[in-house]
Amino acid sequence: MPTEPDAEDALDEDGDEDGEDNPLDTEGEIAADYLEELLDIADLDGDIDTYVEGGRAHVSIVSESDVLVGANGEVLDALQELARLAVMTETGNRSRLMLDVAGYRDRRRKELQELASDAVEEAKSHHEAVRLAPMNPFERKIVHDAVAAAGLTSESEGEEPKRRVVVLPSA
Repeated sequence: MPTEPDAEDALDEDGDEDGEDNPLDTEGEIAADYLEELLDIADLDGDIDTYVEGGRAHVSIVSESDVLVGANGEVLDALQELARLAVMTETGNRSRLMLDVAGYRDRRRKELQELASDAVEEAKSHHEAVRLAPMNPFERKIVHDAVAAAGLTSESEGEEPKRRVVVLPSA
């Protein structure tokens, strides 16, 4: 009588089950295909890279042009939502896919970490809460993480789209 394999036996070298695709890899591939079609329709150049990191599928459009980023990343955010919808349509599951274009998110992450550092120093030196400009959820998360790493606390206040981070002085 055949026995069921143990859970450990069913995993291959990559941690996938017997060669099955990781669902996050599949999300990245679906989004990449969708975005490739959009680039073709718009007659725009760009190479597409996919990878999985931090429990999310990531897709990056490598390009010299910022046209797909738009003012304050608005076009990028819209493209990310469209890619997530394409994944959901194909898989039936909600996606937390992250999209970057021309390195915008990486550059923005560094800017936000510097902004958070400045706000932490201000909160420490003036012993007052520091309210930052409104940000989207992605940006607020980066700031909250940087503030926590610096040993202070922060909270979000307000309603979208004017929700902002407040850096609190130490007690």
